[in-house]
Amino acid sequence: MTEPRVRIKFDQVSVQFPAQSGMMRVVDDVSYAVRDREFVSVIGPSGCGKTTMMNMVAGFMQPSSGTVTLDGRPIKGPGPDRGVIFQEYGVFPWLTVKQNIAFGLTLRANRTSAAEREEICSRYMQLMGLSDFADAWPRMLSGGMRQRLALARAYAVKPQFLLMDEPFGALDAQTRTAMQDLLLDVLAAEGKTVMLITHSVEEAVYLSHRIIVMTARPTRIREIIDVPFPYPRDAGLHETPAFGELRAHVRQLVMQEYAQQAKQRQSQSN
Repeated sequence: MTEPRVRIKFDQVSVQFPAQSGMMRVVDDVSYAVRDREFVSVIGPSGCGKTTMMNMVAGFMQPSSGTVTLDGRPIKGPGPDRGVIFQEYGVFPWLTVKQNIAFGLTLRANRTSAAEREEICSRYMQLMGLSDFADAWPRMLSGGMRQRLALARAYAVKPQFLLMDEPFGALDAQTRTAMQDLLLDVLAAEGKTVMLITHSVEEAVYLSHRIIVMTARPTRIREIIDVPFPYPRDAGLHETPAFGELRAHVRQLVMQEYAQQAKQRQSQSN
């Protein structure tokens, strides 16, 4: 069986920012790839540089050295092929649910006819359970519903890639689990390449093909883990011994990096 082609590639990528004490290195010589239709989670201690890596794929910033490529070409800026979803929902409060979903379809890069917009909006409102709220304002929705709206808006413009930065972090546990299952259902139907930034070990193990565990800053790759569980997945997977063993392994790696981060802060304060 032929291995899926590489879509996103980090090649010896480093990032540094100016700070009061001089240049601060955030990402240090990182190399890894994300293959076609692969779900990759990036996990590590807070502030280690995970979002910085996603921002480079989104085209919001450039590496200080090394290259980040998309289909073999250096990423120079944002593009309609990449949908970005943040923890803060990213919906327009002055537009209704339906208008939010339709918004990207009115822009030049993704412009569609009125009839096609209507069809796409109806499809994603139904898929996300928002059909009864088409004319509602975002402030009238629960947190979970606003995040479903953010997903619907990102999907409506048919990006090839989903870049997700803690998209379910603000949700309660039950809603978060429901959103994870909804995401897996949508991906099974649509097929996307996904890069997820998360602090949740449970979420990373449940959703991903592979997990990239990052070190404390300056971030390097601690370990790349292949998740052995086949798709489709359901909530029963959480209760299996194999899931528990892998979750424990990833959690141990992450907690070791948090401990390293604490040592760094202590040494800086002395």
